[in-house]
Amino acid sequence: MTNHIIITISRQYGSGGRLIGEKLAETLGIPFYDKELITLAAEQSGFSREIFERMDERASSSLLYTLSVNPGMAGGLTGIADLPLNDKVFLIQNNVIKQLADKGSCVIVGRCADYILKEYPNLIKVFICSDMTDRIERITKVYGVSFTNAEREVQKYDKRRSNYYSFYTHTKPGIAANYDLCLNSGQIGIDASVEVIRAYVEGRRRAAKK
Repeated sequence: MTNHIIITISRQYGSGGRLIGEKLAETLGIPFYDKELITLAAEQSGFSREIFERMDERASSSLLYTLSVNPGMAGGLTGIADLPLNDKVFLIQNNVIKQLADKGSCVIVGRCADYILKEYPNLIKVFICSDMTDRIERITKVYGVSFTNAEREVQKYDKRRSNYYSFYTHTKPGIAANYDLCLNSGQIGIDASVEVIRAYVEGRRRAAKK
């Protein structure tokens, strides 16, 4: 493994995955991308940021057929003019994610980045989960969601993210065999989760030098 590493963070809603990714990037001294992807995609495409925010991690129903007819479209932006807006957003973000991975080391949260970059060398795929009780406690404290609505909110976001991931990757999120590392952040906390991932990254680097 070279010093060029790409770490993707897939996460359950309320597990603290975004914060873990942000702290990990700071610890490693490399760029972090989550909502920043929306800004970059908007700048490159000419679409408004609001469009990307509205469509963020939401699947449509037509892209699989489109790609089966013209599989080369997955690698770039050619021919996307007639696609539904959700699919345009996905392909534009796909392109941005690959550009960032080519540019240098970084941490990327969500948006099927683990699947989009699956052929990249030095990719480390992480999945962050947590028990429902811990997730409810987190979103009520951090996001201000009422306790009455918290479990329903978790289930809604889980379903939306799962549908998005399954639609574009043909597999379910959270299957351990598809990741290099799976962590229950509710059991060990945010900072310990960051440290475990950092130690894993260093272990991979040492192993590659042997």
